[in-house]
This record gives sequence, C-alpha cells and structure tokens, in this order.
Amino acid sequence: MLHQNKMIQKKISDLVIKALVHNDVSHAFVISGGASLHLIHSVAENSKIRFICPQHEQAAAMAADSFSRVSKEMGCAIATSGPGATNLVTGIAAAYYDSVPVLYLTGNVATFRAKGNIGVRQLGFQETEFIEMCKTITKYSVLVKDPAMTVYEIEKAIHIARSDRPGPVLVDIPDDIQRALINPKKIIHFSKPLKKIGQKKSYISSIKKILKCLEGAKRPVLLLGWGVHLSQSESLAVELINKLKIPTVMTWAALDTLPFNHKFNFGGFGTHGVRYANYTVQNADFILSIGARLDTKATGSPASTFAREAIISMVDIDKTEINKFKKLGRKIDIPIQCDVKIFIPKLLSILKSAIIPNYNAWFQIAQKWKSRYPALLPEFEKEKSINPYVFVDQLSDVLQEGEVIICETGCALAWMMQGFKFKKRQRFYHAFNYTPMGYGLPAAIGASFAKPGKRIICITGDGSLQMNLQELSTITYHNLPIKIILINNSGHGMVQQTQEQWLKGKYYATSIEGGLGFPDFVAVAKAYGFPVGSIKRRSQIKNALFKCMNKQSFYFLNVEIKSSARVIPLVQYGRPNEDSCPLLQRSEFLSNMLIKPLPVSISE
Repeated sequence: MLHQNKMIQKKISDLVIKALVHNDVSHAFVISGGASLHLIHSVAENSKIRFICPQHEQAAAMAADSFSRVSKEMGCAIATSGPGATNLVTGIAAAYYDSVPVLYLTGNVATFRAKGNIGVRQLGFQETEFIEMCKTITKYSVLVKDPAMTVYEIEKAIHIARSDRPGPVLVDIPDDIQRALINPKKIIHFSKPLKKIGQKKSYISSIKKILKCLEGAKRPVLLLGWGVHLSQSESLAVELINKLKIPTVMTWAALDTLPFNHKFNFGGFGTHGVRYANYTVQNADFILSIGARLDTKATGSPASTFAREAIISMVDIDKTEINKFKKLGRKIDIPIQCDVKIFIPKLLSILKSAIIPNYNAWFQIAQKWKSRYPALLPEFEKEKSINPYVFVDQLSDVLQEGEVIICETGCALAWMMQGFKFKKRQRFYHAFNYTPMGYGLPAAIGASFAKPGKRIICITGDGSLQMNLQELSTITYHNLPIKIILINNSGHGMVQQTQEQWLKGKYYATSIEGGLGFPDFVAVAKAYGFPVGSIKRRSQIKNALFKCMNKQSFYFLNVEIKSSARVIPLVQYGRPNEDSCPLLQRSEFLSNMLIKPLPVSISE
C-alpha cells in the first residue's frame, strides 16, 4: 500500500509546468538559481514547453513581455529568489503599464527558512519579500504557502492576467514547495468565476450621442490607441475609419494600425508628435477616442489645453482612466467604459443605417498641414552626414509589408514614430508607457521566438544597447534572424534636449565629455559573432541596408549620426501641443489656428 501511494505522487514543480501547458504557455524565459531549479528542470523535462536562457533576469522579463505582445499568447519568465527576482522588476512594470498579460514565476527560500514574524531583515539566504515589492505593478501577486494550493494559484493568476484590462501576474513559490511530492488528487484547482447575470449594457444611448456630435461637427477626429491592438480589433478599426471618412490620429502604440499612405492617416500626435497631427487634434471640434488612455504624453501638460474646444467621447475598458480627467481640468463629455472589441462592432452596426456627413472641407485643411509639415524636412536631405530622419525614411522604403519592428526608447523611438512610413501589416513594438532603456534587444528575442524564422528588426540607441548588451550572445546562440540597427549618437540625446531647455545645455551624465563611456560597438558585436556593417555618410545608407536585410541570419549595423541630432518637433513644457519647438513664426502659427490660441502662443 505504501508503495502504491509513493508511485502516484507527483512533484509540485512538474504539476506547475503541466498547468502552464494546459493554459497554452509554450515558452519560458528562465535564469537559473538555487531557488528556481526545480521549476526550470520541470520545464526542461516537459516536451510541450520550451525554455530559453537569456543572460540577465531583466532581459528574461522583457523577452516574456514581448513574446506575449507579438504572439498573443501568455509570456512567462522564471527567476530565482533575491536578486534574481528583483532583477525582473523593470520588465514586470513595462508589462503592467502597457496592460500585457505575462506570468512571472519566482523561487524563494524554503518555508522553514522564512523569517516570518521574528523581526529580522532576512533569515534564509537571499530571502526577499518580493511579493510586497511588486503589488503595485502586478494585477495579482501571491506567495504560495501550501503545496496543494500551488496549481490553484497558477491557474488563478493566469485567469486574472487575461481578464478585463490585462496585465502581469506573479507567483512566488518557495523551494521546498516546488520539490514537494503530492498525490495529484489532493491538488486544488481554480474554477473561473461565473459571469454575473445581469442586464447587458447596450451603449445605444452613448452611441446616439456620438452620432449627434458627428452630425453637428465641422472638424471631427478619430483617435486610436493601444487598446485596438490589445483587443485584436485592428481590422474593425480600419473598417470604422473607412466608414467615417474623417482624419484619424493614433497614439504611438497604435501608429502601425494604418499604412502611412492611407487617405485618412494623419499620424502620431502628442508632445512628441508631428506638427500636422497636433494641428488636426488641437483644432478639432469633436474627438472620438477609442482604446487610448490619453496620458500626459498625448494631452500635454496641463491636460486642460488638450483639444480644448472639442467635445470628447472616450472609450476605454478602465473607468479610472476616464475618471482621472475630473482632476486634470479636462471634461470627457461622453465617457464610455467598454472593451474596444465590443464597442466598435456596436458602433459599426448602428452606422450602417446612419447618414455620415461630408467632411471634405475639413479633410482638405488637415491634408494641407500634412503636406506642409512633413517629418522629413528638405534641409535634412542636403546633409552629407546621416540625418536620422533621412535614415528612417530610407529604412521605410527598404522594409517590406508584414515586418516586425522592435524599438528602443529615447531619440531612436521618437525619430521612428515621427518619420517611419508604415506599410500594410507591419507591426511595431515598444514598452510605450514605461519605456525603459534596454528593452529593445530582449524584446527582439521574445519576438523572434513568437515568430520563429521571421526576420525581426531591432532599432536601438547606444545608451539603450548598453543596458542589455549581453543578450547579443542569446541571439547568436539560437541563430535568431534579428537585424540590429544601432542609431549611434554617442550620448543620451533625448535627455540632452531636456538639459538644453532647463539646464543651460550642460550635458552631465549624457555625453562622453559629461562622463559617459562607450565601447567600440562594432568590435563588441564581432566578438559576439555578428557580421557587422558601419556607416556615417548619407550616400552609404541604401547599400548598407540592402546588405543588412539580405543577410540570412543575424546582423549588426552601426549608423553613426551627429551627437547634436535632435527630435524635431518637440513640445516644451508649458506650451500646448499645437505649438511645438522649434517655434514657427507667429504669423504662420496663427494662420494654422482655427480655434483661439492660448496667450503663451500669441507672442514668441
């Protein structure tokens, strides 16, 4: 009898991984450590899930985040206790602020080594109260205390991660619980809560208000955000755009929803947006915002200056995002708490029988702005050295439909978002709301495993690349077809622009002269086994990109630009979004204003 009981016992870590597989988790990004070994070995010995070993826990967390974004599956990362766990934090936060469902598993000291309430800072080796650290950046976080409840907590966490507004979850499993043996019949499972039976919201009254606004509007704008992608409603959004036939702007996270040449694409708006998009938004008299939380990068500061003469209807799954404007001095006239994938079909259904006014006069005005204020200014193309806007424009020409593009933060991101001309089915990924340096390289790795065999384009900056440079070895080890394009300006250009505005242009900690040290990136890439290219003149761009993209596997291209290259335009604090720097002549600026300009903008 004792022999029989022993035979049917299973190790908890094996049951955890079985639960992951059952919930469609196919990849885990893992870093070894004493308190995570049982979980990792259970992954390795289960043929239905694959493990990948980055070189740093931060990279593992970011790769798992990217894998989830690109594959639409649940990303997963596993780390050990103490420093292994705390190294995950930046990646967890990136997933939380962009509402990405990711499962993070950490090991911890055995329960009999835990300090409990004896008052010491730490008892077990590397013991860390990681759950407390992560409560504000996870949808759910729990320390498992009972072996029988481990699978329950995994299943509950995954359900929560995917439900409503998605987000990351954390399950911390002590070492002795991971290796505990249990009769599978004693395992407790999580039962998904039954959906509350009640009257379903029709949203008809709100949609009727939107239709009434459209009927009376002279200058309507459709605004799309990351929620369009999170809800996988891209095709529905395009259908809506083609139905309404009004200028459409997008947050950076949704800028790839439309190809650049789409008639109603009027670009990315906000503090780092292009001029023509900001003129379109700021002069609007009605804005329908769908799936955008309208943060301060979008609205500018103060938020009361945002589209200040427009009626705003805001559709968001999270009512707190809508309600925040009560404290920010900007009224949301038609608030609609609803999932984008539910709202757009309802709106389209009602629009079928509606007569949409002709907004051609407004369209022609917005089109003039788009023609007059391109991201690629004529003077940029006259430079013999590489202007970043010229490079981004030529990169747009080279990349094909359906490409997956990953980008770092800082100037590299802003130049891409202002100047890149998206084609059909191209997808662009970044940790848009947390925007940490170092995200690009591990995110490209996650994307490569999400789209096996597909070419992945990784745009990075020199400062950001340094943050996770070690992941070059992960790319070469797995022979991933990732094309790394380094926009090398020998410093932290975006922060330098802030120093120019507020700190007299003293580049402390943002330049080589100010204390930053940079390696020979080409030599480093070679040392990791990359074929490399390096350019510094405009005439070299086309051939260099051709060589980079036609290489069968990974490639590293160093693109040297002037350290003085800046993001143009850029809204400085205290000015509304329509009045970005470098400031236009006041006569030209005022001629573009269809609404009353603010006092700060009347004189230079």
